[in-house]
Amino acid sequence: MLVLSLVFSSASVWIFGEPLHWSSASVYFGFWLAALGVLALDAAAWHQLSLWLGKQLAKASSPDEVAGATHALGLIANDTKDQAERLIALHLRNTAGAQARLNEFLAAIQVSPNGVTLLSADARIEWCNQTAMLHFGFDLPRDHAQLVGNLLRSPSFSAYLQSQRFEAEALIEQAGGRQMALQLHRYGDGRLLLLSRDVTALEQAAQMRRDFVANVSHEIRTPLTVLNGFVETMRSLDLDAESRERYLGLMAQQGERMQALVTDLLALSRLESSPTAPMNSPISVADLLQNIEQQTQQIRRQPGDFALNWLENGVASQEAACIQLLAVESEVHSALTNLLTNALRYSETPSRIRLDCHVSELGELHMAVYDNGQGIAPEHIPRLTERFYRTDVGRSRAAGGTGLGLAIVKHIMQRHEGRLQIESTVGEGSCFTLVWPAKRVVQPVVLSA
Repeated sequence: MLVLSLVFSSASVWIFGEPLHWSSASVYFGFWLAALGVLALDAAAWHQLSLWLGKQLAKASSPDEVAGATHALGLIANDTKDQAERLIALHLRNTAGAQARLNEFLAAIQVSPNGVTLLSADARIEWCNQTAMLHFGFDLPRDHAQLVGNLLRSPSFSAYLQSQRFEAEALIEQAGGRQMALQLHRYGDGRLLLLSRDVTALEQAAQMRRDFVANVSHEIRTPLTVLNGFVETMRSLDLDAESRERYLGLMAQQGERMQALVTDLLALSRLESSPTAPMNSPISVADLLQNIEQQTQQIRRQPGDFALNWLENGVASQEAACIQLLAVESEVHSALTNLLTNALRYSETPSRIRLDCHVSELGELHMAVYDNGQGIAPEHIPRLTERFYRTDVGRSRAAGGTGLGLAIVKHIMQRHEGRLQIESTVGEGSCFTLVWPAKRVVQPVVLSA
């Protein structure tokens, strides 16, 4: 029993796969010292019992009395053995249950999206979960007992650790631009619990919101400044009818510019919060394109600068008029109008704008808008659909765009489970393609003769 107790007491101080600090294991040693005390009392009782039995055997005057005393001793020994075995079995069950609960607790910490690191009173690493390893590159047991400050070489974290003021989080930047929020908590006998979480996406979203507010403020401030200037001019000067009419026309243009900006902002906000577009309202693609072609005539610079082509890529020309698209007509119209308006706005003179439509071998409907503009450098293409992103700020504003058109197109295509493809060559022009998924394209059924 004594040897078994020592084995249990030695095994109980191992947790998390590493030996605990001795102050943490004091509870376990206290328990087993108490158990050893109980065993010592039992041994003393057995000693007294053996002395009494010896006296009884010495007094026995016949074999029957000796046999009776020996039988009594055997019963007592067997009963004591049974009790000891029951106590050992109970202890093993309790230990197994505690170990199972501990394993469940550790498993829960391991899958936590937040990093958890246990530090000693002098800020040495005792244990951490997998998330903390990913956050900081820790490696147990290699980094066990290492000073956390030697592994997290961040001036902001060092200042945070030395300040001993852990009421708020500390923000540090990792390699690759990752940003981590850390907070220390005291627990136990001066120990520290380090919690960490990756806030890179949150910080990027916050920066995007700040940029958005700044851009909107700038876009609105510019026409307002112009309007206020015209109003002040008309109030302070005695203008003739022609000058007054010219100023009023310029003021109307700035008002329309602000109205277009507000309209695009509302449309973008609605699209971002809308679910997937329904598939229960087919629209005629030919009718839609004819309508757009007629509207485009109003903003053409010269005759012949726009062409609409149905390519015979798996679809016969006489069948093209029967193709339907399961989409929201107003949104398809908005996406195409934005692309065509941009093409006409930024193309060179004489402009050559072309809208080609065809159904691919995969059954996808492609609507490609070509222009003969200056083209776009490759480094700008991935960011073209960001709100207010412009490759040439001065030229874009002079052309009258709000900077939200391509962002609206991207969200319309996402809502319809499609995509926007952009190809461009500097000095030659660009191609913007709306790719509608095959499940939203209803092709005519061709009956064989």
